[in-house]
Amino acid sequence: MADIAHPVPTVRFQTLRARSARGGEIFRASLKSPTMVGGSIVIILMVLMAVFAPLIIEPNVPDAYQMPRDYTAINAPPGTPGHLLGTTPTGGDVLYGVVWGSRMSMRLSVIVVTVVVVVGVTVGSIAGFVGGWVDEVLMRIVDVVLAIPELILALAIAGILGPSFRNIILALAVSGWTGFARLMRAEVLHVKLEEYVDSARVIGDSRWRIFRKDVLPNSISPIVVLATLSMGKYVLFGATLAFIGLAEAGLTEWGNLVADGQTGIASGRWWTATFGGLMVFLWALSFNLVGDGLRDVLDPRSETR
Repeated sequence: MADIAHPVPTVRFQTLRARSARGGEIFRASLKSPTMVGGSIVIILMVLMAVFAPLIIEPNVPDAYQMPRDYTAINAPPGTPGHLLGTTPTGGDVLYGVVWGSRMSMRLSVIVVTVVVVVGVTVGSIAGFVGGWVDEVLMRIVDVVLAIPELILALAIAGILGPSFRNIILALAVSGWTGFARLMRAEVLHVKLEEYVDSARVIGDSRWRIFRKDVLPNSISPIVVLATLSMGKYVLFGATLAFIGLAEAGLTEWGNLVADGQTGIASGRWWTATFGGLMVFLWALSFNLVGDGLRDVLDPRSETR
């Protein structure tokens, strides 16, 4: 009788063990994905560069995120003593901009992705799980925001708030959560129809427990993939907004580097824009590679699995 009266703990123990085995399977599949391994290596190197920025090139200005100027070396080419990657048209050190700009880009991508994931997953979960008029109201709000292209909306918000890197982060967060909301709602609606959700309801689990134990864990995989892809996208968007002058002047940021160097490309002074643009490209590319690898690994229909 004891075994019949308490079947749920055994089932849940087996579920935890199955999830642990699946985690190991995902890790092994990730190691077999060349794109995922390559992208991960680039990301790790860039994160280490950001973390150890003071050891690579020590700031000699009060604000480390304002690029120091050497007015005796204007547009110095790469290899100039004291300026390994050259200088900008205003005497800023390009290597300093590359290294310390990685911190700004990392801060932007982490903050924006965290905000859009939390807001989007919350809205999508409520809409999909509760349903009814709540779903209708929330999805109409999402449709209104989606009617304006994300980058255009971010540009408008940042332009209204004024030139500031914080305003760029806020603008990207406000404009970017809708994609996560729609994706999460679709996944929740799909998972709600699964038999194990009906079984949990039959044995008397509360709606909150069903959502927390069954619906949410089985809906989150596509969100992880989209969040990984968004890490690269938002650095690119942030650099774009900084490039057109929506960040503080002189801020150590990759988009500002590209903006500073654009006028010199035609006259052969390629290094400022090239190194700044290369960092944006590598960051976005590496997260796209990791995101594609995660999608292949987490998708049960994928040949990689």
